[in-house]
Amino acid sequence: MEPNIAYIAKLIGDPARSKMLTALMSGKALSATELSLEAGITAQTASSHLGKLLEGELIVVRKQGRHKYFQLRCAEVAELIEQMLNIGAKVSVANISTGPKDERLRKSRVCYDHLAGEVAVQLFDALVAKGCFIERDYELVLTELGRTFFKRLGADFDVLRSSRRPLCKSCLDWSERRSHLAGSLGKWVLHDAIGRSWAKQDLDSRAIRFTEKGFQAFAKQYGMEAP
Repeated sequence: MEPNIAYIAKLIGDPARSKMLTALMSGKALSATELSLEAGITAQTASSHLGKLLEGELIVVRKQGRHKYFQLRCAEVAELIEQMLNIGAKVSVANISTGPKDERLRKSRVCYDHLAGEVAVQLFDALVAKGCFIERDYELVLTELGRTFFKRLGADFDVLRSSRRPLCKSCLDWSERRSHLAGSLGKWVLHDAIGRSWAKQDLDSRAIRFTEKGFQAFAKQYGMEAP
């Protein structure tokens, strides 16, 4: 029996559910109330939509005391949503600009668990130019030089390879229309920047904010052009 593509498409295609799924691209666990506000619907309607998304296994629920919080089920679901954002932008009216209107999100945002936006694309270009990665037949390959480079920064490849996710892959950026780094190594880069207090995620959005000194340190570490 073939997978039911129409069922998944119908789940994602509802405007309220698509807004909820996009909100969960922040990687954070959100409550039903928070998701109802994101979708502009009542709490009762949100509960019905969340039930359908749970049944379709696109999201999971986590319980903490009396409270329930919802998250995307896995990185593959996040990648599907990002790809649909890209496709949706391509078929939109020509004079509509691609990507989010919020300049903070266009500059740097979290794409489920890795960096996206202008900064992420600059990072990807710098790493490819440095010889850390090679793009081969639409696949991203980590070179020995790249492995040595990331080990020197503190990346533990035994831990990274224990993940079910690919070590590295290129992801087409929604706003920039060029590749950024995804996979377990992309996740490591984001967590490393936050761990060093170079950047932090906004509490109310997907935006990642770098401090001025933080971005300069980040840019120097990866060979990017700092402003």
